[in-house]
Amino acid sequence: MAIDIDTIEAAAYEIMSRAAIDIPEDYKDGISKMGRTEQGKLACFVLHTMMDNWDAASKDRRPMCADTGVPRYYVKVGNDAAVQTGFVGVERALRSATARATHDVPLRPNRVHPLWRNEYNNNVGINAPEIEWSFEPDVDWIDITTVHKGGLFGTDYRMLFPGDGLDGIKRFVLDGLIAFGKRGLACQPAIVGIGVGGSKDTCMQLGKQAACLRVVGDRNPDPRIAELEMEIKQMGNSIGMGAMGFVGSSMVVDCHIEVGFTHTGGMPVSMHTFCLSSRRATARIHADGRIEYRGDPQWFTPYMRRETVEWPTETTVTI
Repeated sequence: MAIDIDTIEAAAYEIMSRAAIDIPEDYKDGISKMGRTEQGKLACFVLHTMMDNWDAASKDRRPMCADTGVPRYYVKVGNDAAVQTGFVGVERALRSATARATHDVPLRPNRVHPLWRNEYNNNVGINAPEIEWSFEPDVDWIDITTVHKGGLFGTDYRMLFPGDGLDGIKRFVLDGLIAFGKRGLACQPAIVGIGVGGSKDTCMQLGKQAACLRVVGDRNPDPRIAELEMEIKQMGNSIGMGAMGFVGSSMVVDCHIEVGFTHTGGMPVSMHTFCLSSRRATARIHADGRIEYRGDPQWFTPYMRRETVEWPTETTVTI
């Protein structure tokens, strides 16, 4: 059964609104816990004020931050899914939903041409909004996630060498967090996403996905990476900076790390901060037209992290 394209656009429009207005429960819970342990007076004040702001935004159905970031989409397509007008139609539906939501929610029209600075007042333009695709075997649904992430600061990249090891990664992240806090380049507490490996562009993608598409409290299935995530989180909260750079211990609400096989001679690393306005929402559109909404994108499935040539099924063997 082919999914109706109007259903796709309706779901995309709805999650645009939800992402702008309603903070996901996992992030709210993480900030609430930080608010109970933060000793810095100004940092504690910021945390509680933000939680009050989130409640007011949800009650009034207005965006919780004046800067609604740059909307983007992550689409996970079931291998058995079909769409009424094909996937070119999906892209058109997502662009249309973005334009309508920009006007209706409203979202701030942040997108402009990088050289001529012209814009269409709808967050749509050349290569905007970004749409990233992934696939999932043996299902017939489509997941659409929107993320409204700030598009200016809070990101860094460095090409390390294998000899730099884990200490080099930690030093790079701490250098970045301190610089961001001192210069006001990120809105803490942030979910810190770290990409390690891959090519340069893949490294950047993995870091952003790690920040934006995993929930607070989620750990990488590799126990050694999970241990590194917790260590970096603890280190980030021990540098003396709290919410919005004030003195305190609430710099990192969580740390997520994703990896990709890379060139033998290097170790690219990227860092991304998903700020105090952690805006994401997901819709699953089933083949029968049902739509389910949630806050957890469930992007990094075992299939996404596979190391095999062939994905194991009843008739294939892991290699």
